[in-house]
Amino acid sequence: MRDWVALNMTPGIGPRAAAKLLERFGSAEAVYSATRVELERLRLLPEAVDSIIARDLHSKAESELENVKQIGCDILILDDGVYPSLLREIYDPPITLYVKGDWSECLDQPCVAIVGSRRCSTYGQNAAVMLARDLAQRGVTIVSGFARGIDAAAHRGALEGGGRTIAVLGTGIDEVYPRDHKKLAEEILDGGGAMVTQFPLATPPVPENFPYRNRIISGLSLGVIVVEAAENSGSLITARLAIEQNREVFAVPGNITSRNSFGTNYLIKGAGAKLVQQWQDVAAELPPQIAAKLLPPPLGEEKKQKSLADQLALVPQGLSGFEQSVFKLLSADNPAHIDALVDQSRLSISDLTSALLTLEMRDLVRALPGKCFVRKM
Repeated sequence: MRDWVALNMTPGIGPRAAAKLLERFGSAEAVYSATRVELERLRLLPEAVDSIIARDLHSKAESELENVKQIGCDILILDDGVYPSLLREIYDPPITLYVKGDWSECLDQPCVAIVGSRRCSTYGQNAAVMLARDLAQRGVTIVSGFARGIDAAAHRGALEGGGRTIAVLGTGIDEVYPRDHKKLAEEILDGGGAMVTQFPLATPPVPENFPYRNRIISGLSLGVIVVEAAENSGSLITARLAIEQNREVFAVPGNITSRNSFGTNYLIKGAGAKLVQQWQDVAAELPPQIAAKLLPPPLGEEKKQKSLADQLALVPQGLSGFEQSVFKLLSADNPAHIDALVDQSRLSISDLTSALLTLEMRDLVRALPGKCFVRKM
């Protein structure tokens, strides 16, 4: 274990260089028994060769193992029997994985990734929550990147559905980034989920880490759903990696005038992604033995699953006439200002605000900055 951790911490040894070393020598232990000439033949960076020959990171690796244990985490190495089998299949899997939480239980379930824009629309946020919730309710683990926007919505949707979710980090396992996601991290772990990263403790959120994170997101998953993605976004990188890893790629269609819809509509139009409107669209493309378990409705479910458009049209039971009329005026993707609602509903401001307050308390609508309101799914 120590040699694997030390190799992972060696400057100049990324996943591809590590894969080259393991292909040549067979194990991390054997790498540290190699001669300088053997290592130089692989065209490694000089500082990497010097570090391996000197074994100068072994004491640091021993401290790393102790510190990981103290914070209640585990480290999986590539030749472990418990290392995720799907991730091991990719071209250059990380040689170590730092994991926290019920990672084994999460990985025992089929995993599907949901990714998208950090600066997402209300429509995109609601779509991510709906898909994550519906899949998690049926035993699918939702994998995402713990970023703001669509990633956070996917994690929260899975938790709302009573399911499990895995947050793949671009930092050390002991870092919470973004910092305002500390409560979300606690909820993920309390809900039986897990945190995963390839990076050593105290690794900061530097930009070059996130493509490696994206590779793990797709590598852990049977398929990747892209909800919103602008041109040249990281979500499109994840989709490309998924295609390279022979994973299914799905995309939620978006408004053709929105910059956040460029990536998803492009994936559908030109990259062979399957258009997704509801969870069944995803389940139908998974391996047959998994799809057969997911597609029958859950025990006790009497209502047929609705598409995104159908769900937006539903009016909950138990609302007064005023509350129903206000609810029907709201949508999930276009915020309505209170002045517009006064004009459209023809209610007094006191009746309107009373109806909106009741709808908020029933968790049916969300108040946005600027006195605007949208439906929640």
